[in-house]
Amino acid sequence: MDNFNINRRRFLQGASATLALTALGAQGMDIVNPLKAYRVGLIGTGWYGKSDLFRLIQVADVDVVALCDPDKNQLTAAGKLVSQRQKSGKTPKLYGDYQKMLAENQMDIVLIGSPDHWHSLQMIDAVKAGANVYVQKPISVDVMEGEAMVAAARKYGKVVQVGTQRKSTPHLIEAKKKIVDAGLLGKISHVEMCCYHHMRANGNPPVEAVPAFFDYETWTGPAPMRPYDGLPHIRWWRTFMEYGNGITGDMCIHMFDTVRWMLGLGWPSKISSTGGIFVQKEGKSNISDTQSAIFEYPELKCVWQHRTWGTPNNPEYPWSFTLYGEKGTLWASTMQCDFIPEGKDGKKIHLDVVYEKEKYPEDLTEERIELNAAPATRLHMLDFLAAIENKGRPVADIEEGHISTASCIMANISMATGKPIVYDPKTRSIVGGDRELNGLLARPYRKGYTHPDPRKV
Repeated sequence: MDNFNINRRRFLQGASATLALTALGAQGMDIVNPLKAYRVGLIGTGWYGKSDLFRLIQVADVDVVALCDPDKNQLTAAGKLVSQRQKSGKTPKLYGDYQKMLAENQMDIVLIGSPDHWHSLQMIDAVKAGANVYVQKPISVDVMEGEAMVAAARKYGKVVQVGTQRKSTPHLIEAKKKIVDAGLLGKISHVEMCCYHHMRANGNPPVEAVPAFFDYETWTGPAPMRPYDGLPHIRWWRTFMEYGNGITGDMCIHMFDTVRWMLGLGWPSKISSTGGIFVQKEGKSNISDTQSAIFEYPELKCVWQHRTWGTPNNPEYPWSFTLYGEKGTLWASTMQCDFIPEGKDGKKIHLDVVYEKEKYPEDLTEERIELNAAPATRLHMLDFLAAIENKGRPVADIEEGHISTASCIMANISMATGKPIVYDPKTRSIVGGDRELNGLLARPYRKGYTHPDPRKV
């Protein structure tokens, strides 16, 4: 540590020091000040890519040197916004090809906010280029992609943080410490997780010509080429299994990852799932509108349920998880927590989401920002930076992101095949599975793209 000037005030510039120290302290890391500004690149300049970048700019001294996106209009607009947000006022170099961006710029950090089907190739190429990576969840669209990502991070010795920022959410950190770790729940033998948001895009837009400003070939990349029916940005691409893992892969991963963190859980011993398109059959969407999944552990089952129709079972917790213990119950979401003790003598505990609107007034004018997630993402970035400086593992290390992502993917495999899945991470195979079933652990890539192999990264 002799090469670094330990200076908490400067490192935590603009962040809530108390909250950051709470989050990072849990990881046993020192907070250090880098010798120079981090050189940063962003792949995928849509909604959440920009949101992650702006949170990083708020808490660290960075030089955003390059942006990449196949949509020239979106890319140009992002370049202008970044010039307004970063201290230097410089407009980053703009690229349509991420490999060219990596080749022409030496970057300390690469943020990946592209659609899910691109995450694996881009993360692996970024660590090979010498960058540490912040990659959005889910990390992959198949299990072998995730295995290759973990292998690449370890081989090239880079820090890879996954955007499962619930682990850095202040009220959830407090709930873990004061309720779960303190033993107020007693033995926990059942967990329920859910999402009842009506978030499944399901229209029937006509096929049309690809606009000149959008490189649809590059955007599609290794995924199957669908007929072009409008810009896929925001929610449209998520409604197709060609590009992601459905709502289980998009929303369950957050809740399941948080539950695993709170309870110290690794790989499930067995995964099973049922569901399908039961109600919303009129549109093009091919992701399930109704799905249940069970992630099994010894004397514990974690049960997932989503519906994109109807009403939630608890309007206060439409996207949430519930820990059922012998001594009480903990309801938790991105917005709040409620501990309800067993019996009449215990004390109820309520925790609310933390906002930082006064400290970061620019949050209030940022388009489509999730105000409740902004403080958590800032802390997640600080944890990421601390891991880089200390050469350690971040709270949402790529291996943890892989376990959560792959578990959700295997729930989808179970739903599609009607078979329970028992996965052995040592052999990277489904126990007792035939060749056809194990073949589902890796999706076919489109011609011209090579699927990453965890043995050869």
